[in-house]
Amino acid sequence: MKIEPATQNDVSAIANILSHWNAATPWMPRVHSRAAEKYFARMMVSRGWVTVARQGSRLVGFLARDAGEVHALYVAAGMRCYGVGKLLLDAAKSDVKALGLFTFTANEDAQRFYLREGFSERGRTNGAGNDEGLPDIRYEWSREQ
Repeated sequence: MKIEPATQNDVSAIANILSHWNAATPWMPRVHSRAAEKYFARMMVSRGWVTVARQGSRLVGFLARDAGEVHALYVAAGMRCYGVGKLLLDAAKSDVKALGLFTFTANEDAQRFYLREGFSERGRTNGAGNDEGLPDIRYEWSREQ
């Protein structure tokens, strides 16, 4: 598995991973079009936020981070539970002293993952601050924890 910065050539694969996860998640409302997801992927890559995981030539996951704030961490279907997310998160941890992120309260797999990776819950919202309107949880990690 190779972890490296994303390029503009990765935008479609990043958007596909995001779109497929959204479509396969029953509790996730579809609030963005496919075009909007691709625009979001392009924007994150152009800002230099995205690190990708590749298995051979196939992009199998990505993490988007602006300094210490993780905006997205997604792994391709069929590659989940094989350490891809951990590799991406460990690469992000190696670059900063602290990380913060939100995950939806309905995403119990993500909650278990972040707790296992040393994050602590710092608060909850009613969903008013995200596009989907779903309650979420703030998690934070620091080297000093």
